[in-house]
Amino acid sequence: MPPIEDHPLRYDLANELHARPFPSLKAPCTAVFLAIKQPSDAAKRDRAADLAHLTALLDRYGAKHPQPGATHYFGEIGRHSLKWESHTEMVTYTVFTEGVSSRPFDPVDFEVFPEEWLAKAPGVRITSAMIRVVPWASRDATRADIDNWFVDESVAMARVLDDAAVMAGDFRVDPAGHLRFSLHVAPSTGARRIGRVVQRICEIETYKAMSMLGFARVREMGRQMGETDSQLSRLIDDMTGGTQPAEETLQSLLRVSAELESLVAQSSFRFGATAAYEQIVNQRIAVLREERFEGRQTFAEFMMRRYDPAMRTVRATKDRLSAMADRAMRAGELLQTRVDVERSAQNQALLESMDKRADLQLRLQRTVEGLSVVAISYYAVSLAGYLLYPLTDMLDVSKGMVTAAVTLPVVGLVWWMVQRIRNKIH
Repeated sequence: MPPIEDHPLRYDLANELHARPFPSLKAPCTAVFLAIKQPSDAAKRDRAADLAHLTALLDRYGAKHPQPGATHYFGEIGRHSLKWESHTEMVTYTVFTEGVSSRPFDPVDFEVFPEEWLAKAPGVRITSAMIRVVPWASRDATRADIDNWFVDESVAMARVLDDAAVMAGDFRVDPAGHLRFSLHVAPSTGARRIGRVVQRICEIETYKAMSMLGFARVREMGRQMGETDSQLSRLIDDMTGGTQPAEETLQSLLRVSAELESLVAQSSFRFGATAAYEQIVNQRIAVLREERFEGRQTFAEFMMRRYDPAMRTVRATKDRLSAMADRAMRAGELLQTRVDVERSAQNQALLESMDKRADLQLRLQRTVEGLSVVAISYYAVSLAGYLLYPLTDMLDVSKGMVTAAVTLPVVGLVWWMVQRIRNKIH
């Protein structure tokens, strides 16, 4: 008996779950992160250009190339390790280096990405970050490092994964153009756990930046939505006040509805992506199992105070846009009903007018028929008289008597013939 046949995608789907493993890192080390996105229509971008850009970087270091059509890559570039991933709207590069620079967050570390290579990127930078991973020395040393490295007003820090490490960052762009994060690792923390935390930090920053694109889109739409909302309100007032014909109001309402549908079409992808990215950010923070350190705000609290209001604004705008579109649709349906009723009344009046004209035409027709009977009878009597005049001498009667005698029968016969013809027509 032959073995059962596998689905063509069975192995691909099973391997996809293991295709992007976490890096294995030892403290001290440095992670340099870069996310590149096309300014518009990034989901429809040419992914071959992303692979070509990655290949150009690998060629600079003499590293092996990724497989054709690859969506992820992990390999050595010189003394560094590179992790590359292709996402729906972006590509990310993370370079891991053993040891740390003597100067914390030294911009020189970012030079692993050559300037001329960056200039040819198929897109723009959406975010970049430097993560400094150092061994835990003491509480005082960790507190001093965080005070020196980050802006005190906005720094977030927490003990993560049951005291495996202390994670910190202020989500500010430093003078070199990068965000800074630090990780003070406990001696007992394994290399894979360190790699998972570093990966989570990169994901939190990436998806936070991507979801904020939705907030930027909302701010762009604000003025247009305000104007459209005011115009829609005026049109609804015109429906109740009747200041202009219903058909003109309906045409204006259709234009407003078209504008709203255009806004919905243009923003639906961004709203959906923003919701997905927000969920990823919150999930990545949740899996770190944060605990407060030195009374400072945690990453979750930072997001609650600074990030969540922006996401609520996006959701509120999405709901408002949907409500406006529904309101325009309902108003259009009501106005269409009003127009139909008015047209029905006009049609009724037209039918009544046509009935009156038909009645007048019928009366005129009957009058004409009566006159035609008289005219035909007149000529018929004359003809009959000419036929009977020779008999006047034989019957000893006058021509007038003959004419009078045939007039009534001829008129009756003509009337009967006209009625018969009309009945056949009808």
